[in-house]
Amino acid sequence: MAAGPASLVDLLRESARCFPERQSLLLRGAVVTYGELWRDVCRAANALRAGGLAPGERVALLIENSPEYVIAYYAVLQAGGVAVGLNTAMRGPELARNMAHCAASALIAMPGHPELPAAITSGGTLRQIVTTPATAGIVPRAALTGTTTWHEWLSGADSADAPAQVGPHAPAAIIYTSGTTGDPRGVTLTHRNLVANTQSILAYLGLRETDRIVNVLPFYYSYGNSVLHTHLAAGASLVLENSLTYPHLVVQAMANERATGFSGVPSTFALLLQRVNLGEYDLSSLRYLTQAGGAMAPALTQRLRAALPAARLFVMYGQTEATARITYLPPERLEDKLGTVGIAIPGVTIEVQDAQGQRVAAGVEGEVCVRGDNVMPGYWENPAATARVLRDGWLHTGDMGHFDADGYLSLVGRSSDMIKTGAHRVSPLEIEEVVLELAGVAECAAVGVADPILGEVVRVCVVPGEGTAIEPRTVQAHCRDRLAAYKVPKEVVFVATLPKTASGKIKRFMLKEAG
Repeated sequence: MAAGPASLVDLLRESARCFPERQSLLLRGAVVTYGELWRDVCRAANALRAGGLAPGERVALLIENSPEYVIAYYAVLQAGGVAVGLNTAMRGPELARNMAHCAASALIAMPGHPELPAAITSGGTLRQIVTTPATAGIVPRAALTGTTTWHEWLSGADSADAPAQVGPHAPAAIIYTSGTTGDPRGVTLTHRNLVANTQSILAYLGLRETDRIVNVLPFYYSYGNSVLHTHLAAGASLVLENSLTYPHLVVQAMANERATGFSGVPSTFALLLQRVNLGEYDLSSLRYLTQAGGAMAPALTQRLRAALPAARLFVMYGQTEATARITYLPPERLEDKLGTVGIAIPGVTIEVQDAQGQRVAAGVEGEVCVRGDNVMPGYWENPAATARVLRDGWLHTGDMGHFDADGYLSLVGRSSDMIKTGAHRVSPLEIEEVVLELAGVAECAAVGVADPILGEVVRVCVVPGEGTAIEPRTVQAHCRDRLAAYKVPKEVVFVATLPKTASGKIKRFMLKEAG
């Protein structure tokens, strides 16, 4: 029996063998075929080796979504290194801290990035610094000492396919979590983690080489990372759109490119529904939509289904510590299991456990715990943080939830997000789902704020829909009709936007300061 793929590189190699002339990546009119992508991955891997990269050494990528990002990422894996995708929105101090923390020996970066000097001077471990071609509209910096341009770097490199001999348990990537509490950590993922999660997602999404996705998710976080890997493994095409500033242009690209798929976090879909009349565009080619990156309220799910009824909507749940995905809700169960995040993906086991680590019965709330080949071995250079979440063979997610009698998982929020008011524990998600039922609400988030008598009271921060007016008393009256008295928001604060991480998760701790 033939051995399965040991690395994402094996999956890409097979796509290039089967579909050498098929489009893999499209960006601003430029097209890269699978044959071209594979050739440049091999050249870049050999260039990394020629520069002294040894197996296990880290290579930092400070690049927006682009063919260069994909080539560099897969080249690092092919060379046996560890790919570290960095958030391109990072400021200098945070960027320098992460660079120093992973002790990168090579950096591949956009020449116009304003914080590039901070990345270069973050430590003494860098031996190779490569700058990618200038992005349209970005003025490159003057040449920085010790850097090599992308074209110079690849021009003399051999295109031979020479994979490094690293095992499935070797580190392949580090993803710095988005830090909803301001405390980012480097999640270490092995080759086995990445392959296992990719194959599990392929199994339930049913991706094929004829699929074509318009992608707005950053590749340096786990959701965008999984969209990239799954579509390349299937031989599908990715149309890269790197901004939602003009959402109608993204929808127009979906129509023009005859996209079969689109992935987003809840705020992505809320923005599209609020700012774009989807009915004005020909989106008849859409076959699937996927949602992750935070809980999506049933009201938003229903609005999305009404706007795009022909597309199969996959509501999903995951964590970076589990590579990307943990559960999915089969689209055919969306009606009767609305509000759940579904069932475990193939190859993953889930338990809901109490504070003593014992499995609880259906209907009983506890912490969601996960095990499978997708679970990380730990946080990079942080054994204490690793020990807190990896215990007795389980990843303790910090998410609270319960199973129903059919084994479908519902989340009630993170343990750290639960609002403790008087003798009660209140799920912010429950409040948000009710508030989002109001027609004038585009987005909302509930948090607990200090109260001298009750300990905490409920505050809900509301982003009104464009051209709508809504009063605090309207929100509170709506909640009184549907929630217990102690769950009704004492404070309703209107905000222009909700603070989010680059992966789209709400920074609740910042909303405690709103007012």
